[in-house]
Amino acid sequence: MKLSEAKEKYIQTWGTLATNWGINRTMAQVHALLLAEGRPLSTDEVMEALQISRGNANMNLRNLIEWGIVRKELVKGDRKEYFFAERDQWFLFKQLVKERKKREIEPVLNSISELKHVDEDTEEARQFTALMTEMENVTGKVFNIMDLAIKSDDHWLVGKITNLLK
Repeated sequence: MKLSEAKEKYIQTWGTLATNWGINRTMAQVHALLLAEGRPLSTDEVMEALQISRGNANMNLRNLIEWGIVRKELVKGDRKEYFFAERDQWFLFKQLVKERKKREIEPVLNSISELKHVDEDTEEARQFTALMTEMENVTGKVFNIMDLAIKSDDHWLVGKITNLLK
């Protein structure tokens, strides 16, 4: 397989897989393109490579910057904005976990915390409150695990996961 074919397949596959994780396909493709190229690309280059509109490219580049996995870079003598994907895979993993925690786990915890305060004293209310408390405990553990992943270095976490799998 030629390099250009492999890059194209990677970009398409990454985009398809990302939808399974609740991430916009085009956003994942833009990220994959920036990773595969390994050099800063302009919005025009992203648009051309992925055959997407300027608005779509700008929106997804902005989202990737918000996630902390892409940054703008200046090219001396050029007025265009260029974008570069963070290539450190461990940093990338931790950023993704951090964002997923912030966008998914924290709102669930906040919601459950609110829902478990029922003003009724019935058996049904007690069962519901117990369910919410159990959900809060499990979600809290997931939150703590994600927090450990974010704060740890790769060797520590890989060692812990390896021990769990034994």
